[in-house]
Amino acid sequence: MTTPQPERAVVVGGGLAGITAALELAGAGLGVTLIEGRPRLGGLAFSFRRGELTVDNGQHVYLRCCTAYRWFLDRVGGAHLAPLQDRLDVPVLDVAHPRGPRLGRLRRSALPVPLHLARSLATYPHLSLAERASVGRAALALKGLDPADPALDGVDFATWLGRHGQSARTVEALWDLVGVATLNATAPHASLGLAAMVFKTGLLSEPGAADIGWAHVPLGELHDTLARKALASAGVRVETRTKADSVSRTESGAWRVEVGGETLDAEVVVLAVPQREAHDLLPHGALDDPGKLLDIGTAPILNLHVVYDRKVLRQPFFAALGSPVQWVFDRTESSGLTGSPGGRGCQYLAVSQSAAEGEIDAPVAALRARYLPELERLLPAARGAGVRDFFVTRERTATFAPTPGVGRLRPGARTNAPGLYLAGAWTATGWPATMEGAVRSGFSAAGAALAVLGRSHAHPLQEAA
Repeated sequence: MTTPQPERAVVVGGGLAGITAALELAGAGLGVTLIEGRPRLGGLAFSFRRGELTVDNGQHVYLRCCTAYRWFLDRVGGAHLAPLQDRLDVPVLDVAHPRGPRLGRLRRSALPVPLHLARSLATYPHLSLAERASVGRAALALKGLDPADPALDGVDFATWLGRHGQSARTVEALWDLVGVATLNATAPHASLGLAAMVFKTGLLSEPGAADIGWAHVPLGELHDTLARKALASAGVRVETRTKADSVSRTESGAWRVEVGGETLDAEVVVLAVPQREAHDLLPHGALDDPGKLLDIGTAPILNLHVVYDRKVLRQPFFAALGSPVQWVFDRTESSGLTGSPGGRGCQYLAVSQSAAEGEIDAPVAALRARYLPELERLLPAARGAGVRDFFVTRERTATFAPTPGVGRLRPGARTNAPGLYLAGAWTATGWPATMEGAVRSGFSAAGAALAVLGRSHAHPLQEAA
């Protein structure tokens, strides 16, 4: 008696969405092949070498409420390498105050929502007393919104904030401080639905939801090295430097993925690639209106990397006001600089600039001329420090643009073609373009495929609960 062969799956794309889908499909007993065109896994959250540094292409953080990404870290054995704060604590430095630089902090207490932020808001020096009171009223109104309401998708966040008494200063010093980093857009360019999702989940769901976590090792160790080990342990065949040329149905109803000189046959295909690449691979009729994928815009993120010859920042990170600088992170230890022969006493800072449309193509010399003086304004210790290195990383299509109306463009995991599924942070996860959204999309694609195949499958987050 012959043993039936396991159903086969091909996952196209080795970012967080594709890795997650592959792990879930393999865990349910499918024979899985994952292909990735780049020489590494991790998508747009990766690392590379520059001399004695191991550099992340950009600073990535997550929040305690990011339960899917936390699952991912646990699944690949990397949770201890990307710990969370015990409690939310964000230093915010305003260098444009008339009486000189002023430091404030956004902190939370252990009190229940919304009291967990009350003390911090009451003493936040970057807003007037009236502005602080208006924030409380707006937060209560925000708590009453349903982010899944389609009507919210067509409204921009700035309009809603204006209707609820938020001054330009309040938007700058609070709403955009958080929103630009999480949405990759300022309030006028952000869908109210996505903004409501971010603020309700992160700040108004439970006291610790917004506690911040970040990798204390290069991202490549988590998203490539450890991910490869987890995939290998699950029996997934991983092929990098392998790009899908086409995806088509066979006469038997199965799927065929052409990759260079090889043909991969499978019952399930997951396209976990950017929306434009997915559009080009989709067979005719797979989506009712595939052109919508091309209407999903993209937004850039610019990262500036500075190595000083001495320590100039004593905090792990801070956010800035009154300066073009947005967020600054100390990446000295995670880059391996402290252990290198020439790195002792030096400090490596990463400046993360979201919604960077105006500067994404600026020459390195122009960025250096603008931002080094700004860092000296923010960090007095940098004024006498030598700059050992200054370089730039640019992700021109870092995220999908969370503009009003984007919700109607984002497809779900299922397509009209049985056995073909979509994954990626740009799909209809309910989240903006984050690592959390990417992992959730992998869950959705794998779950949809396994349900059609009749495989018993518990959602990982329900299982964890």
